[in-house]
Amino acid sequence: MKKHLYPLILLVFLALLPLAVKSDYFLHLMILFLLWVVIGSSWNILAGYTGQVSFGHAAFFGVGAYAAGLLFQHLQVSPWWGMALGGIVAMLIGLPFGAICFPLRGAYFALASLALGEGIRHVATIAEGFTGGMMGIMIMPTFISKVPYYYIALGLAILSVVSIQAVINSKPGYYFVSIREDQDAAASLGINTTLYKNLSLSISAFWTGMAGALYMNYMGFIDPHVVFSLHDYSVMAILVAIVGGVGTIYGPTVGAFIMVAFQEIFRTGFFGLFDVLGKATGSSTFTTLSGAIHQAHVLGFGILVIVVILFLPNGVVGDWEKIKRNVFRINPAR
Repeated sequence: MKKHLYPLILLVFLALLPLAVKSDYFLHLMILFLLWVVIGSSWNILAGYTGQVSFGHAAFFGVGAYAAGLLFQHLQVSPWWGMALGGIVAMLIGLPFGAICFPLRGAYFALASLALGEGIRHVATIAEGFTGGMMGIMIMPTFISKVPYYYIALGLAILSVVSIQAVINSKPGYYFVSIREDQDAAASLGINTTLYKNLSLSISAFWTGMAGALYMNYMGFIDPHVVFSLHDYSVMAILVAIVGGVGTIYGPTVGAFIMVAFQEIFRTGFFGLFDVLGKATGSSTFTTLSGAIHQAHVLGFGILVIVVILFLPNGVVGDWEKIKRNVFRINPAR
């Protein structure tokens, strides 16, 4: 089968999925998966293609979520209008940050992005009169069924991946890669590196903010601890791209599926398997083991990343030929 047909087959499968699956729990996981496709792809265009590693994407996600929530809280405007506003506000936050911090390189830029996320989180916590502080913002869900949210998330994921792919295959995309490979050489050839790094950051911030606005509409509640979480969003975005394949178009999609499934396995204790075994056998060992698994998700993420770095340094998508050759015993030369 030709490789260019794989995305089309996946798209048809995802479009028809709600017709076959009626489980709200499964649809919830799929909505989270699609949100992470957007966030992971957004992080990937900045770090994977432009070489600017960010630890602060929670800032853009949270700003997008608050843009939608505050629109309703203060102006009584539907938070769905915040879908577009969330992306624009996140981009407006990213532009001055990039102008100030892009002279920094490597670890210094990464630390600056980390400071951005934490700084905005503290501002949102302190400004109780405007953001609600730790009380957060709550809205009534628009839809009772999860199906509309699923299709909205699917549409957002498709738009983000297609638009990012179009940018990467255009002249700015080639400039992004040249900056990633050797910024000084790119500048010597006349490429305005600051301009194109800011363009990459703007695209990345916009789609991450859109994902945050959709999260606000879907979950119905946000607070600074939830949407500006360093581990839950900034670090998770990095893990999604690393596991799937940094610098590949479909790597974040694969990484999002793996990481959401991996996270849910730990959260539920292998989907409740140990709890069921504990009740069936009457043994407290399984119950204790289930509790330990619930608390060990960070350790599990660490082990997964170490395994990927050691054996699949280019991620699942980047090293797919190696996986086919060594795991499935498929030798393309034959």
